[in-house]
Amino acid sequence: MSTDRSDELAEWYAEEDPDRGVEVLDAVETFLARFVAYPSAHALVAHVLWIVHCWFMDAWESTPRIAFLSPEPGSGKSRALEVTEPLVPRPVHAVNTTPAYLFRKVSDEAGRPTILYDEIDTVFGPRAKDNEDIRGMLNAGHRKGATAGRCVMRGKVVETEELPAYCAVALAGLDDLPDTIMTRSVIVRMRRRSPDEHIEPWRLRVNGGEAEKLRNWLAGWAAAATERLTGDFWPDMPTEVADRDADVWEALLAVANLAGGDWPQRARVAAVALVAASRQRTPSLGLLLLRDIRTAFTAAGQEGLTTEQLLSDLNRMDESPWSTIRRGESLDSRGLSQRLNKYGIGSKQHVGERGVRGYTQAQFEDAWKRYLPSPMGPDISATSATPTTDSATGADVADASGDTRELNYVGDNLDNRVNQPHRVERDTLPLLDVPKSHGVTAVTDSKGPPVECSSCGREIPDHMHAARERRVCGRCIAVATAKAQI
Repeated sequence: MSTDRSDELAEWYAEEDPDRGVEVLDAVETFLARFVAYPSAHALVAHVLWIVHCWFMDAWESTPRIAFLSPEPGSGKSRALEVTEPLVPRPVHAVNTTPAYLFRKVSDEAGRPTILYDEIDTVFGPRAKDNEDIRGMLNAGHRKGATAGRCVMRGKVVETEELPAYCAVALAGLDDLPDTIMTRSVIVRMRRRSPDEHIEPWRLRVNGGEAEKLRNWLAGWAAAATERLTGDFWPDMPTEVADRDADVWEALLAVANLAGGDWPQRARVAAVALVAASRQRTPSLGLLLLRDIRTAFTAAGQEGLTTEQLLSDLNRMDESPWSTIRRGESLDSRGLSQRLNKYGIGSKQHVGERGVRGYTQAQFEDAWKRYLPSPMGPDISATSATPTTDSATGADVADASGDTRELNYVGDNLDNRVNQPHRVERDTLPLLDVPKSHGVTAVTDSKGPPVECSSCGREIPDHMHAARERRVCGRCIAVATAKAQI
């Protein structure tokens, strides 16, 4: 679209009706929903807001990436980029490109592009070291003013130059991306359409004209509304969206505020829901180790465990990788020490046993507090009840007094997660909160020291006093915990 045409549209909208943001965003939403099978309504809202935010790039301090990811091909990731392309300014569809190409495109004097990078998983595969420049651009380029320094030869003279890296980027690929990119992105987990999900086929020759009209409308409204993007429209972030998540969502919520109508509320709900969903990724090995150690201490009911005891408990957790972590061999004391040193935790002389080293709960408290959610959500006591809804999956749990309650594990319906004031956070469950549906019976009679687990029949080690009293071994607790997590 020419500059004259853009100015003409801007003047027309400014004179006729500068407050048509709701209509514009509604039209974009309707258009996208025709061609893409989104995993949730929140994902569609996020996609709309991301497209619109591309027209206000000079207003943001940071721009979020939007990443369409799936475990299998044929899930609509590329289609999401295809329908994005005609709606954003200066789109550059990239696949298997070079860092130099991207940097030159971003620094093009003709204008800042919108990068649409398909098959991004190939960049971070076996040849990831060859693509560190692309990764660096994606990481740094979300901040306004970010540049990439380069040395260039001009004749026989070596000179330095700085290339701009700030631009909007949409990504599509298989599986997860590096954490440095994931934490800067709105994550949309795409999936294959079910037989009862129907969308229209996308053909540029057929739908291109309609897309161009919508783009012109969007560009005109954005040009007219830019000067209104002042402090009044900057959002107060939801409490659940903080730190880097707030950086990701601030621009999108500002766009929603600028549009008005029900978009501000829908945007906030989508932000909370998608941020919560993004935290349900498979944890790193370090976080998994901290989590399983907390499970081991809880099951043992002791302040301290020897290294031998702790390793035995970890290697007995069938749902965790510790029994085969070393090329098929179990985790040993050296490996445990090396992994825990990253968190400032080291073994020490075990109290009462000369020459025996081990760990205490106190050594882990700070790391657990910083890196793991609390075992239970706020304000949930041992006898409280968390409401469940029809769309959530309930798991019956018995507490120590024999009372039965339901804990809500929210799945696909993310609206429920947003609206629930109390919920179980992702991580280990309390020792007694073991779902019956996973085959573990919570025993309320603690008279006498049972030896065998009431679920699997295995002998419970002598040092696991609390587990012996409850007749639920650490392995079964770990299995139930892993299955019960969202």
